[in-house]
Amino acid sequence: MALRSSGAHPGWVSTEAHGKAASGPVAGFLENPVVGMAPWIIFSLLVGPGRFELAVGLALAVSIALTAVTHLVNRGSSWKLLELADITFFATMAVIGALASEGTLNWLETYAGEVANIALAVIAFGSMAVRTPFTLQYAREQVDPSLWHTRGFLRTNYMITGAWGIAFLVAAAAGAFGDLVLHNPNNIWTGWVVQILAIVAAVKFTVWYPDVARARGAREAAGLPPEPTPWAGFLVPLAGLLVPIGIVVLIFDNMWWLGVALIVVGSLLTKSLQSRATQEPT
Repeated sequence: MALRSSGAHPGWVSTEAHGKAASGPVAGFLENPVVGMAPWIIFSLLVGPGRFELAVGLALAVSIALTAVTHLVNRGSSWKLLELADITFFATMAVIGALASEGTLNWLETYAGEVANIALAVIAFGSMAVRTPFTLQYAREQVDPSLWHTRGFLRTNYMITGAWGIAFLVAAAAGAFGDLVLHNPNNIWTGWVVQILAIVAAVKFTVWYPDVARARGAREAAGLPPEPTPWAGFLVPLAGLLVPIGIVVLIFDNMWWLGVALIVVGSLLTKSLQSRATQEPT
């Protein structure tokens, strides 16, 4: 699944202003924590029976490549918790996979996706517990130091880090349900649809929430009452995903009626939410 930054200046990092701009589109892209999570997303979606070596090898290669390119392009960039976790986790998994017995390898092929998702959730919530949400390391390199301890800046990073923690918990729960209850790691719903929706929701929240927080902060500074949260703008892409999901269900699942229903509901819901989003304050 391709992950893209929201632009040259990742606006999610600050609820105040863009203090220090990234040195260019590539630098701005690499300094987005979504990029740091790409290896985990790749691994959790690829791993399965007969695919452990491929998934862990690709995730490790992407981790090393992204870290190397990041520090070559942004020579003043600090080492991030997520970067170190990426390389350490997937290098360890690769060594375990290479030395594991057939039984252990079978276990890894079945449950490694859940292990990866739980590990990321622990990183997210653990960093929040010690009052340093992991997105802060990225955000502080994009804004002026005078903003680092402001309430809006910290709240934004707590919210985004928490959103990712929840997304990976949902993905882990879906995978576990498919493995332990359905006994089918390749189930289209638990292995793909639910997990992809959770990740897409987190990516959208990362892009959407900072604008909401900035608008709220601006109204507070002006002494104006808060406006209703513009949820329609957040939900539009998620509703839009119902259409391709419905098409996939039509092709790969026997429940054709569900596929048709998803396409119809997705189309109508997207149109309705888009109409509401255009009426919401920006």
